[in-house]
Amino acid sequence: MIEFLRTPEERFTDLPDYPFPPNFVEDLKGYEGLRGHYLDEGDKGAEEVFLCLHGEPTWSYLYRKMIPVFVNAGARVIAPDLLGFGKSDKPLEEDTYTFEFHRNYLISLIEKLDLQNITLVCQDWGGLLGLTLPQDMPERFKRLLIMNTGLLVEPVTAPAFLTWKDDILQPSELKLDKFMQLYAPTLNDKEATAYAAPFPDRRYQAGVRKFPKIVANPDPHCIETSSRAFPFWSESWNGESFMAIGMQDKMLGPDIMNFMNGVINGCPKPLEVENAGHFVQEFGDVVAEAALKQFNMV
Repeated sequence: MIEFLRTPEERFTDLPDYPFPPNFVEDLKGYEGLRGHYLDEGDKGAEEVFLCLHGEPTWSYLYRKMIPVFVNAGARVIAPDLLGFGKSDKPLEEDTYTFEFHRNYLISLIEKLDLQNITLVCQDWGGLLGLTLPQDMPERFKRLLIMNTGLLVEPVTAPAFLTWKDDILQPSELKLDKFMQLYAPTLNDKEATAYAAPFPDRRYQAGVRKFPKIVANPDPHCIETSSRAFPFWSESWNGESFMAIGMQDKMLGPDIMNFMNGVINGCPKPLEVENAGHFVQEFGDVVAEAALKQFNMV
């Protein structure tokens, strides 16, 4: 039995621009006893499904500006909170959080909801995990919307990442509102507080602490799975793609994304969002509208 904490619901009251009702799943195979949260917006019978995957140290609040744009285009939007994040339960031990733990959870959720015609929307760990999903269930995925992310096939030692890692791991008490404003300076205080809402204190942050440790030292399963993604995206992928780059991101910005642009078969010239940093979704309405236009959905 995995020990976990559940963030009190009152932490999530009156969050700016987040009117979405919660949805929970508690019976996923291999995750019995853990409650996962996801947003499910738009027409449940819609042909098009946008699967929006968050990364570190965020949650579905990250997609508050993109969800209405996709819904208004007639799509269904699923935005899960990974276990350890958002309104999902938070296992206490860092060792619980592995690449496979998160990846298998997403696979199980996709199968549980029987999602089809998926447009994968991903950034940061949403991409490190999400970009490895279509290779094992290609019949479910139709399009890709990718922002500031990549594939994890070796330990990362880039200076910008090491600074990011230290900003997360060195404080005795990580203040996620301040962290988010450091990396997304357009956030106001209420928005920054909303990002920190799932984490009342350090005990709730085991998942947050583990992600940078995985990047610094990925296990063989992560490397093998991620390595398989390269030939999938370059040789097997025939879906439509759209890329947006937060140009101010020193960690997963233009260099990494232009490399990924060359990996993804048929990926067109990226949308360069000049004022965006790592968290491109803070300019998400602009990105979503541009993607829908390219996908001929507006």
